[in-house]
Formats: sequence, C-alpha cells, structure tokens
Amino acid sequence: MKHNDLRSEPVSIVLCGIGGMGAVYVQALLERIEGGEFRIEGAVDPVPERCPQLARLSEMKIPIYSDLESFYLRREAEFAIVSSPIQFHASQTCLALDRGSHVLCEKPMAATIQDARRMARAREGADRWLAIGYQWSFSAAIQNLKADIRSGLFGRPIRYKCLYLWPRDEAYYGRNDWAGKKRNQAGAWVLDSPANNAMAHDLHNMFYVLGGGISRSAVPVEIEAELYRAYDVENFDTAAVRGRTDSGVEFLFLVSHVSRADRGPIFCCEFERGTVFCEGRNTDIKARLSDGSLKTYGCPDQEPMKKLWDCFGSVRTGAPPVCGPDAAMSQTLCVNGMQDSMPEIVDVPRDLLIREGLPGQGRIRVEGLDEIFERGYASGQLPSEMGVPWARRGRKIDLRTYERFPAL
Repeated sequence: MKHNDLRSEPVSIVLCGIGGMGAVYVQALLERIEGGEFRIEGAVDPVPERCPQLARLSEMKIPIYSDLESFYLRREAEFAIVSSPIQFHASQTCLALDRGSHVLCEKPMAATIQDARRMARAREGADRWLAIGYQWSFSAAIQNLKADIRSGLFGRPIRYKCLYLWPRDEAYYGRNDWAGKKRNQAGAWVLDSPANNAMAHDLHNMFYVLGGGISRSAVPVEIEAELYRAYDVENFDTAAVRGRTDSGVEFLFLVSHVSRADRGPIFCCEFERGTVFCEGRNTDIKARLSDGSLKTYGCPDQEPMKKLWDCFGSVRTGAPPVCGPDAAMSQTLCVNGMQDSMPEIVDVPRDLLIREGLPGQGRIRVEGLDEIFERGYASGQLPSEMGVPWARRGRKIDLRTYERFPAL
C-alpha cells in the first residue's frame, strides 16, 4: 500500500449509487465538504432523480454519469463508494479497483460467493484496499469485544444465537424492481432477503466477532435452513437457520419481516467462562463473566458512519480498514448455503396471514410467528423441530468445499 499521511491535497471521491443508502453517504459528505479534505469528482446513477440531494449536487456542478465506466473514461478518483444495488457490487468494485480507486462497498459484499471471491482477487491484484460497509465492525463496541474474545477472556466460544423480528410493509418490497427477488430482470443474482439486506449486519457480526484476526471472520462449514414467505415475493421474508463454524461453534439465526413485534437484534454468545449478549437496537452489548462480573461494551449503532470516516483516513494512510473481503465473505457463503438448503421457498398458509393497513401501504404478519421464533431462540430449535404444522426442514449443506452458487 502507498502511504499518503503527509499529503494535504483533497481526496478525490466517486459516488456509485446516490439513491437509497447512497443518499446517506451523500448527506454525510455534504455535511463535511466545506472542510476541504475531499472533493466529489462525480456521481454514478442511472436514475439520479431518486437522490434527495440532487439539486445540491447540481449546484456544485458535480457531474453525474449513467455508469461507472463512463466516469473513469473522463475522470479519476482515489476513493470509490459503491452503494448501488447488490447485483452491481462485484462488477463496479472490480472496475474501481482496476482503475486505481480504494473502495468502500456497501453490504452485503456480493450476491454469490464466486462474485465475492472475484472481488477479493481484484483487491489482491491492485495496490488498493477494499472495505465492506458493515458499520458494526467499525464500532468501538465490536472492536473491543472482538479483542477480548481473541485474548481468551471468555474462553472457548460454544454457541451464538440471534433473533431479529423487524416488520416491513408492502412499500418496502415495492421500493425498487429487485426487492425480494432472487434475480433481477436481467437475470443477475440478487438474493435479496432479510439475511442479505436488512439483517445482513447481524449475520455477518456472528462470524466477525469470532474471527481469529482483526480483519477475519469465522467461516461457516455446515448449514441447514428453513426459508418461508408471507409476502408475494420471489425470495423469503422469514428464515430459521442453524449451522456450525470452522472452529465448531454452533450458530442459530432467526429473522423475519412478517412478525407482530419489532424486536431485536437480540443475540447471545455463550463461552466457557461467560456470556456476551445484547437485548435490542440502541442498547449496549454486555458480557457476564463466570465470576459474576459484568462488562459493558457500548452500543455499536452509535456511530453508523464511522465506517466512512475510517475509510477516508485509510485513503490517506494506505492502511486497510478493519472489515475487508476476508471478514465479509462468510456472510455471503452462509446466504448461498441457506438458499441451496431450501431452493424452493415454503409459502406460509394463507389462513395464518393477517393484513393490516391500506392496500399497497399496509403490512402482513403471520399469526403465532413471534412465539414460534421466541421458543426457537430459547430452545435452539428450528420450527420443523418444534412441530410447527407448516414448517419444512431444509437439507444440510456442506460449505467446506463450496465453490459457487447455486451448488445444486
């Protein structure tokens, strides 16, 4: 890596995707742009009208291109922020690395493990770094927790479980043409789901905190999944997943967009000499050690854009950020294994669906789902193991030699 810590000229930035999550990056940058530390060389978005700050970008005479190739034909950027839809992460990241930009790519890393590995190879072939935007990984709370786990404070990890119930409405699935899809209209894999979008952070974090190095994650080696849907979408809106990591840690992941309650993320990681837990959004991560003492790590959601400013600092120093491809790839591998475990999504019986609100603006919830998942979280069981009539068991998938999705 090249070290630029003595440089004083502004860092040049290209924004790839300026709607949705991209608009969050735009706002954060505009709030600090007067400081002169960076300049926005250009933005890339085929539908820039979705960006709330479009008028401001136009006033600043920031050029907007329909694709990233067009930008690089005319300009250069030291730092590319890729916050486009999932199906474009791999191609845009690889192009940006090839053209000399460091890259912060939003989560998830990619739709498929083969694309994630292609991104990792592109990083290795460039004198540049690649970061993936899982903001918890950049937080002091997670970094301090990970350091204590690595130091052996809690002893050997035994099991990790996570429950996240986050209701979403019909507008959520209607906000674009790929929400809830396995593939987009052009046939590219998207695999949009709770596990690969809204709760991707929580799935990634299970592996990240158990990783052997600051920029590494534990790797899932075996998985079985039960995937369900209540909404009229192609992919699942509810998942119950159990698996095992390369170090023998059992993990359980229970998530849904069709619950009654908005509850989570709740997680608990059991160790030989203590338990690490969190009771929900905007709450502190805590650890109870076997001697009865309690340690508090803080809330990992306090600084959601720390990832941006840490990466900005890394452009100047050349030091790679904490969450790169080696850390983020486990989430992609797990999601691919989930989809292969149950390639045909199971429809929840219609007589269990409760519709609330006006058509097109309302939401669907599944009767009894909250209680089923809460029991599963407490007992470590999947719905099919608890005798839920509509539940179906997925096949076990061996991820140790998993090369590409779909594997079956």
